[in-house]
Amino acid sequence: MLAYLYLLLGELIMKTHDNELHLDTKSFLVSETDAKGVITFANEDFCKFAGYSLNEMIGRPHNIVRHPDMPKAAFADLWTTIKAGKRWRGFVKNLSKNGSYYWVYATVFPFKSCDGSNGYISCRRKISDMEAEKYTALYKQMKSEEK
Repeated sequence: MLAYLYLLLGELIMKTHDNELHLDTKSFLVSETDAKGVITFANEDFCKFAGYSLNEMIGRPHNIVRHPDMPKAAFADLWTTIKAGKRWRGFVKNLSKNGSYYWVYATVFPFKSCDGSNGYISCRRKISDMEAEKYTALYKQMKSEEK
């Protein structure tokens, strides 16, 4: 039984030498926020990779997982797009509570909750190593141009 649990855990989170967490192909991170970006829901996968319990996440701004390597322009584009009522897609490097990081391909879209309030849903999945390399270089260049 212990070997089976270890195998499952190893498939869900694979840590490398440089503190990167890799999503499994079955990982699907989901969160909901209110109109200001405050977390109102987070699924188990998101909590696991972010390193926070659900109670720690609810009521906190979604940018608690923003990695400092992310360029400001990426999130400016995200907010402009979703506030206009459109779907946004992009590659995001997130920061875990313990200092690790993980890459995701995110799809964020506006929605109206059953109580009538507006908010956003973000769904994230694994990216390839090639995509991570490409966006690491691009975001490094974009960050250097911010200063």
